[in-house]
Amino acid sequence: MKYFYLFFIFLILFTGCSNKNAFTEFNMSKEQELSVSSLQSSKVISNKGEISGVFSAIYLNEVYPESFKDNEYFFVYMYLKKPLESEPDLKLNSKPPTKLQELPKDNKFSHLVSIKSDWNKYYMATFSKDSSEIINLVFEIDQSSSAALRYQKDEQ
Repeated sequence: MKYFYLFFIFLILFTGCSNKNAFTEFNMSKEQELSVSSLQSSKVISNKGEISGVFSAIYLNEVYPESFKDNEYFFVYMYLKKPLESEPDLKLNSKPPTKLQELPKDNKFSHLVSIKSDWNKYYMATFSKDSSEIINLVFEIDQSSSAALRYQKDEQ
């Protein structure tokens, strides 16, 4: 009986200490939830089949539909084995961006991604409004390596 009381006291003490569980840290804002569903990544593969990096993008029109509605907006980040010598070659349905702005590692969209790295390059890409329901975002390096992401627009 003495061991039962001792065990019961320890059980109460340890149970009282655990007010957090594994799910308490999974609170996400609505924008973060939308960005997770909009985030797409692809390996940048050369014509020879070699991987030269990783290309990722978030379609901001889906995450912030009130703010980003007049054009097509993407938060793009990439890791490449060899640094680019010029701006990245991005195309949305074969059309170049109207504006491409490099962003610092900590920017107004960095809370949307869980991974921030000094090795990544971050960009805000703006394209003219596209009426297609399916849009293809393509990244190329010197016509030898490329990655493509496909987005289905929401019906509005």
